[in-house]
Amino acid sequence: MANLVRVAVIGTGSWGTTLAVLLAQKGLPTTLWARTESEAARLLTDRENRDFVPGLVFPAELFVTAALDRALERAALVLMAVPAQTMRANIRRAREFLPRDAIILSCAKGLEIGTTLRMSQVIAQELASFHDKIAVLSGPNLAREIANGLPAASVIASQNPAAARWVQDVMMLPRLRLYTAEDVIGVELGGALKNVIALAAGAVDGFGFGDNTKATVLTRGLAEITRLATAAGANPLTLAGLAGMGDLIATCASPHSRNHQVGIRLARGEKIETIQASMKMVAEGIPTAKAALQMARQLNIELPITEQVYAVAFENQDPHQAVMNLMTRAAKRELD
Repeated sequence: MANLVRVAVIGTGSWGTTLAVLLAQKGLPTTLWARTESEAARLLTDRENRDFVPGLVFPAELFVTAALDRALERAALVLMAVPAQTMRANIRRAREFLPRDAIILSCAKGLEIGTTLRMSQVIAQELASFHDKIAVLSGPNLAREIANGLPAASVIASQNPAAARWVQDVMMLPRLRLYTAEDVIGVELGGALKNVIALAAGAVDGFGFGDNTKATVLTRGLAEITRLATAAGANPLTLAGLAGMGDLIATCASPHSRNHQVGIRLARGEKIETIQASMKMVAEGIPTAKAALQMARQLNIELPITEQVYAVAFENQDPHQAVMNLMTRAAKRELD
């Protein structure tokens, strides 16, 4: 069945490009949509994305176009690999060209600022008739490692179990093992919120703190992710899995993690505006920190690490003061 599936990938960043290449390598007719004619022409000429995944050669089955109608024509699976804050605009742009029976897979990890909606919720708002055709992909899936052929695993979650199993069948690869889940809330919030904790973990390395500190940030970070996710309706066990602890470990430790690198630079005194201006891609933890705090206030949940990350990124707080604020909080039971 998978060999007959046509795939469209919206987003030419590192993750979208990597997924497009891997699915085309599997033999699936895959189209990668580029935002401009010049970008599409460059990708077609180079047969690789030198900006984001240099050295990952495009197979013959991968086509690139700037024409959205052509990219989505007869697509059975549409991957939305765009920054979280642009998801709504991209869905609106694609809406009129989407085949009625297509499955929409969100590959973004973030919360929409203002609404605090998860990406599947944003898609569902814009595509009411696709409510049972939406799935999400999350887990420890650093694009560079997967592009290099290193073994990894991730989760496909959907409220429609049949849709999740279908995507699993289409996208399963020898070195990318996919599991299915129905806890969309937990899978999405785990993927989004770990980016905020990765900023704090990067700061740990930027300060030159040790392994005890890193372990503390990861475990207490997982505690506040789980606290918020379960208040929103997630299964707490999901946060102990690939989309929770697994993704948290990878993103907080890897030099390939954009959020981790931003945290290092914040600890060394760089301003967030300077850091963002120097980056080609979005560090999703920055806008997610803002949306997560808004969500936490609505649910009356405490997010101490997220609060300090937000203060450093958006309120010009000194990173050293953020450390002191966390270390001198009132004494508590660990499981509170």
